[in-house]
Amino acid sequence: MPAARGLASLLADAAHGAFPPPDGSVTVLPQPNPRDAGVLSLTAHAVVFTDEDPAWVRARLAEVPSDPLGAALSPSFLSALMARTGRLVNNTDLLTVARALPGPPALSLHEIEDRDHPRVVRALAFRDDVRVWCTAEGGVLVMGRGVAGRWETAVEVDGALRGKGLGRALAEAARHLVPDGGPLWSQQAPGNAASVRAFQAAGFRPVGAEALLVAP
Repeated sequence: MPAARGLASLLADAAHGAFPPPDGSVTVLPQPNPRDAGVLSLTAHAVVFTDEDPAWVRARLAEVPSDPLGAALSPSFLSALMARTGRLVNNTDLLTVARALPGPPALSLHEIEDRDHPRVVRALAFRDDVRVWCTAEGGVLVMGRGVAGRWETAVEVDGALRGKGLGRALAEAARHLVPDGGPLWSQQAPGNAASVRAFQAAGFRPVGAEALLVAP
């Protein structure tokens, strides 16, 4: 099975609630493209997508002294994977997904057309087909194709506006803007409780945890 289709199919199934068997096993897939590599941890099942030798991946996982169910996201395995690939793990995120919603969003948004805008430039380092919207109050909504071509979104809220529901409103607006009406993914840092709560209030449900290996 081609790499992109393999990981994309797995993600599509997960978006609809169909997960690999929770038997503690590990699936090793090649990268779907040169940019995207990482580890996806589902319930009692891990997926490592890298162009490194699968035998090497499994050997390193077997050396992890912690609980095997958490081996793929353990510091020791991620450190070995970073050293092997020359890539960096910026964070281990909560991975969430939501279905698209019909009609236009209730929130008033203005699309940023300037491709040299700093927020657009930053998003283009990690996603394709990037679009960015902002609100008059200062909120920002980003959407683009990320890992294995999935539609991803992220939001930003100015400090003075936090705690007023704008993050939830932006996350909900994103569900109305998915170009093909398919599932919409988003990552939140587990320690950012406000972001986790905002996305869950907007209808995003947890799927697993993910650590992406980013080329320096």
